[in-house]
Amino acid sequence: MARAAVRHDLAAALKSATLAGLAALGLFGLIVGVRTDTGPTGALIYYTRFDDVVLLVAAVFAGTLARELLFGRSGIARGRLVPERLKAVAAPLARFAAPALLGFALILPVVFYHNRYVLDLGILVLTYVMLGWGLNIVVGLAGLLDLGYVAFYAVGAYSYALLAQHFGLSFWICLPLAGILAAFWGVMLGFPVLRLRGDYLAIVTLAFGEIIRIVLLNWQDVTGGPNGISSIPRPSFFGIPFNNDDNGFAALFGLEFSATHRIVFLFYLILALALITNWVTIRLRRLPIGRAWEALREDEIACRSLGINTTNTKLTAFAIGAMFGGFAGAFFATRQGFISPESFSFVESALILAIVVLGGMGSQLGVAVAAVVTIGGFELFREFAVYRMLVFGAAMVLVMAWRPRGLVGTRLPSVFLAKRKAIDATLVKEGHG
Repeated sequence: MARAAVRHDLAAALKSATLAGLAALGLFGLIVGVRTDTGPTGALIYYTRFDDVVLLVAAVFAGTLARELLFGRSGIARGRLVPERLKAVAAPLARFAAPALLGFALILPVVFYHNRYVLDLGILVLTYVMLGWGLNIVVGLAGLLDLGYVAFYAVGAYSYALLAQHFGLSFWICLPLAGILAAFWGVMLGFPVLRLRGDYLAIVTLAFGEIIRIVLLNWQDVTGGPNGISSIPRPSFFGIPFNNDDNGFAALFGLEFSATHRIVFLFYLILALALITNWVTIRLRRLPIGRAWEALREDEIACRSLGINTTNTKLTAFAIGAMFGGFAGAFFATRQGFISPESFSFVESALILAIVVLGGMGSQLGVAVAAVVTIGGFELFREFAVYRMLVFGAAMVLVMAWRPRGLVGTRLPSVFLAKRKAIDATLVKEGHG
């Protein structure tokens, strides 16, 4: 009986893999297998790449077969091919994931001090980690689908650039001002969408993001229009610039001047900002406002029936999430030294939302892991420009198919009992338990 069940399961897995391979052949046959180009005389020519199609179809077939054998309904992997001891080993390892990531981030500038590419990539990943944690407040905790989060990112960047250039304010003064202005615009967005939910909320937030981008593009007297704003002041180490002079950072600390000093400072700066975002989010989750966000996410009608002010709950979610987006935008402006409306398109909002969803809505660790995988994955496939977006899209589909709740779909509850209490049986019988 056991052998017959295994043969039946194997046949079902082969059938699913074959169907997936045929679907991949239909999808990739023309998209990848046939390429068109302009010939020397201007005529349209085409050439075939059927060997690549075969590799892709084979990969889909093998992946589907492995999925069906390991995680399918057949149950081959459930208790037989994947032993329970692997789960027992993975559980304690998951506890050390966050400290391991933090430790790696702290030593990364030391290990890769002479590798500018790795340092820049680390700064970029941490920027998206911070943006993901900010959006996680709105989407993951409060359950408000926001497709225009990049608008607050842009408000923070332009606020810092304009304040630093026209008023001569330092980075440490402009940073909180940029967050406050972004939070103000978060409240301004929150008021029109108080009665909206679901698809309607997504459309309005998408429109808000596009409105901000169009305003930045056309208000040339203030924002510079499509030319953007250049020569944005760089941050200093609490008033000490990273210049090659007697008053610079290297001279005051007796170090040999290196342009990497500023890059390392920027790395630790965005790491500190991201950790502050994480700490504030975790603290807010344990407060009444955090529990109100989660109640709003689960059921707004039940939330109202409990007497929770949904207006204040939504506005605080938009404001706090926007504030952290403004902080990230101010850092982006001072790091780049140049900003333009092209840096704040809808693609950025979609990427940040994808990080939150892939990581697991409401999970801080999941968002960090998803940002590392997503942004790092882009860089790993940079040399394969033809397949870059294809592989990225396929990976997102696979993650959503296998892990619909995200990479880290579970998290600790906001409120829990410190220890179990034994209930006296006599009290239960008397109706007191």
